Amino acid sequence: MKHGKKYTEAAKAVNRANLYDPEEAISLVKKLASAKFDETIEAHIRTGCDGRHADQQIRGAVVLPHGTGKTVRVLVFAKGAKADEAAAAGADFVGAEELVPKIQNEGWLDFDVVVATPDMMGVVGRLGRVLGPKGLMPNPKSGTVTMDVTKAIADIKAGKVEYRLDKTNIIHVPIGKASFTEEQLADNFQTLMGAINKAKPAAVKGQYLRSVTVASTMGPGVKINPLKLA
Repeated sequence: MKHGKKYTEAAKAVNRANLYDPEEAISLVKKLASAKFDETIEAHIRTGCDGRHADQQIRGAVVLPHGTGKTVRVLVFAKGAKADEAAAAGADFVGAEELVPKIQNEGWLDFDVVVATPDMMGVVGRLGRVLGPKGLMPNPKSGTVTMDVTKAIADIKAGKVEYRLDKTNIIHVPIGKASFTEEQLADNFQTLMGAINKAKPAAVKGQYLRSVTVASTMGPGVKINPLKLA
């Protein structure tokens, strides 16, 4: 993959053979984020899990103390009093069956997170093929299938992020923006790592955190020493 001049210059500042301390890595990533927009800073965590086994799955959510710096649009599937509650709590969109054709046939996807009350999961299930591959399917483990829609919306708007293994057993999570202070990014990162360490499946043998890298949208990755995070 061919990289631009800015990336190549930035990459020279990173010692690829080095495993950095978390604070050092975050400081470097922030410094190297030089795009004209406010880049997102992400953590990429390679685990020793084998996601093909149900007892080695990792999935959950955590509220980052300083949020993600992104305005999150929330869609809530609810009816009656719960729909009114969701609207009052600040949901961007609220609806029920009538949203199915809009999403399925018209390709409407102007939302970032989907919350549903348990009684609506039969309806939401019809959208599995559309929402599933995009990681938008509500899930009880991440707190997006719940009767407490007010809390779910408040947490999401406050900076709740979901973490889960991808097909290659890596977790990708945003920890903020390049405009955040180093302290804010470090706080968010430590909060995320605390949650991921807690979520370690009992069935995982050997080293749990294989590699941890932080990177901005356009910048090079900086590797963190995983032994400093256990």
